[in-house]
Amino acid sequence: MRPISQSVVKKDHEPKITGTSLYVGDYDNEGVLTGKFLRSKVARAKLISVKVPPLPEGYFYIDRNDVPGDNNVNIVMDDTPVYARETVEYIGEPIAMVAGPDGKKVDEILSSIEVTYEELTPVLDIRKSETVFFDYEFGKGDMEKAFAEADKIYTEEFTTGYQDQTYLETQGMMAVPEKDGKMFVHGSLQCAYYVHGAVMRALGCGPADVHILQDVTGGGFGGKEAFPSILGCQVAVAAKKANAPVRIIFDRREDLEFTSKRHPSLCTYKVAVKDGKVTAMDIDVKFNSGAYTTLSAVVLQRGIICANGIYNVENLHVRGRALKTNTTPTGAYRGFGAPQTFFAVEMMMDHIAKDLGEDSLEFKEKHLVKQGDGTSTSGIYHFPVPVPDMINEIDAVCDFRRKHKEYALPQTGRYRKGIGMSMYFHGAGFTGSGERDIIKAVCRLHKYPDGTVEILASNGEIGQGLRTTFPKIVAKELNLPLEKVYYNHPDTARVPDSGPTVASRSLMVVGELLRRCAIKLRESWIDGEDQIAEEHFKEPDFVIPFYLDKFQGDAYPTYAWGVNAIEVEIDTYTGLTKILGAYGSFDVGTPMDYNIVMGQMEGGFLQGIGYASMEYMDYDSKGRIRNNSFSDYLIPTAADVPNLKCMLHVEEYPDGPYGAKGAGELPLVGAPSAYVEAMEQALGGKVSLNHAPFTPEDTMKVIMKEGI
Repeated sequence: MRPISQSVVKKDHEPKITGTSLYVGDYDNEGVLTGKFLRSKVARAKLISVKVPPLPEGYFYIDRNDVPGDNNVNIVMDDTPVYARETVEYIGEPIAMVAGPDGKKVDEILSSIEVTYEELTPVLDIRKSETVFFDYEFGKGDMEKAFAEADKIYTEEFTTGYQDQTYLETQGMMAVPEKDGKMFVHGSLQCAYYVHGAVMRALGCGPADVHILQDVTGGGFGGKEAFPSILGCQVAVAAKKANAPVRIIFDRREDLEFTSKRHPSLCTYKVAVKDGKVTAMDIDVKFNSGAYTTLSAVVLQRGIICANGIYNVENLHVRGRALKTNTTPTGAYRGFGAPQTFFAVEMMMDHIAKDLGEDSLEFKEKHLVKQGDGTSTSGIYHFPVPVPDMINEIDAVCDFRRKHKEYALPQTGRYRKGIGMSMYFHGAGFTGSGERDIIKAVCRLHKYPDGTVEILASNGEIGQGLRTTFPKIVAKELNLPLEKVYYNHPDTARVPDSGPTVASRSLMVVGELLRRCAIKLRESWIDGEDQIAEEHFKEPDFVIPFYLDKFQGDAYPTYAWGVNAIEVEIDTYTGLTKILGAYGSFDVGTPMDYNIVMGQMEGGFLQGIGYASMEYMDYDSKGRIRNNSFSDYLIPTAADVPNLKCMLHVEEYPDGPYGAKGAGELPLVGAPSAYVEAMEQALGGKVSLNHAPFTPEDTMKVIMKEGI
């Protein structure tokens, strides 16, 4: 690996270890009002009346009538209200906020408020939803001919459930009115400029009248991409009315019930096979958006773009719809739509192989894309596809090929084994023309007279190491010691908009901008002077322009690649599963810091295993999320997968810094299909499993039904 990959002590290591890092909940309480929400208790209803008792001095009731600007949060379609309108659309929707100096008194006031509803019939099941938020369709080839000539046609349905981000730090935001009439909002967030645009709209003010600061953030995983825009607007409106600082920190139950989660999915695949090879796929993808659109448009786009997996399918038709239900709105989560459809296509390929009497790995290998092949959207895989080599790396560490054939034979005894493999990509960067036409990233370097250099960008540190890797890039190009380059948490009053901290784009896109910026500064460096260097995003020349209306072109300039294998052992007496080994080979290009990247690979892989095996979450018959504590929403720990082995396979991307590609989202994407294939094999291979998570309860159902 390159010298840049050598690990260093993370720049935020000491303050986090010593406990001196300042989170939004750590600010002084003096003069700060505690805000809490009056939430809807029904899934769908008209609000007839809200009776608020007389409030003690210093306490405030805030609702939609107090929004000075637009009562819509700026996200994508802007349909999420700051505070509920004339109707409520899900259990937990904020109708109003009560803010005051004593949190217990705030609770008392909330419990005494009387809300009268005219209940309406909610829609909870996406199969019954008639409200389509987004509807996309694309394809290529001759579908009619392919299906007419097929030897066999397979049709199957796959479902995936919610997954909650369960970051260590719950959602929290704080708004502070400033003496000059401006509003200062800070908190736990990923995208400072997203919050800036939303608060500006809600307050009806100009960009200079609001500034947003990212506090130290205890994890995001996508959950702090759009949700802080909603919460930021709510506290800003409250602070405006009270003319005092207002802070909201969710407790864990509140966070689990009412914040955004991964979209549940329903995917139907119709696949044509001729002469033992897949010739066509007709794919229908439905995502459950919940009550509002939030980020469903872009989550769905990514999900359908990879719906045919990493397989070269000449005849393809994909339709994707995001549907409304009266449930908690869903949003961004690591992988961003890809885990749902990769699970479906990988299981579909497994099941076709099984029916044809072939080994599923060998069957998949016959269909793999290679450099120069067309993508699902008629773009091109411009760079090498290293998956065959990565498969061999996995095979070398876990003896996959032998075990996969051995475990496919009939097994007896209490304990049964299985092993599964998945192969997948994650498009690096924002989907389609988003970087070029929407984000238009800008970054700066500020050199001070003493020779120190500050990085000015809006990307947030959420545990992925940007406060270390960005300075490493700049220090290398300027030939400076690492301690002479620093990167603070972004404040929109000081930094340009380099785009959101999403889509595995920060290092690949903004890191490269900073590298070029550092070269500019190096070439103009004057000792003892104050200097600024600036760089703007420019799309690489090789990219085929992407047109969203047609879903054609290069959806991504390049791809990060992954191959996973998971080996399980089932106890047929109890239904409990032991993971004997989880193995991952990941190509994220050149790592900017080996330890940081390996931490991301291991953590993301484990998160994917949780999604696959235990993170079951659902709503009850009324539409309320019922898994609202760690006693009934389980997430994996290191003890659940003691044998976790991750490897890096480096295929450099020439337009990333020193060959780097997007890293953070990739490792989660492939775990569900690898795990469920292993479970299917361990359960005798007679049943075709088609949903994730696949829990011990699911295992027992199969054992009892099949008489295993």
